[in-house]
Amino acid sequence: MRFVLLLSAALLLLSLAALPSGFYILLRIAVTIGAVAAIISEIDNGINFWVVAFAIIAILFNPLLPIYLDDKSAWMPIDIIAAVLFLVKSFTLKKAEKVS
Repeated sequence: MRFVLLLSAALLLLSLAALPSGFYILLRIAVTIGAVAAIISEIDNGINFWVVAFAIIAILFNPLLPIYLDDKSAWMPIDIIAAVLFLVKSFTLKKAEKVS
């Protein structure tokens, strides 16, 4: 789980550079998968900040019904905020209990 969150954050930060359009399709898919994974892991605790935040991220980055903003500069703050949320969530994950 932590790997998926860190990968999503890394791709979001990498997206701040000028890259080919194919990368942004990959970004949408990876970030949506990461957000849905975070929602699934957190939904047992009920509707909380993390579920709402990652639901918004999943909606913004979904590849099936993409949301287009006029300019790349409009996406930059969204990418940074989403990357920070993925990083914070990945570092606040509890370690799985060992089963004997």
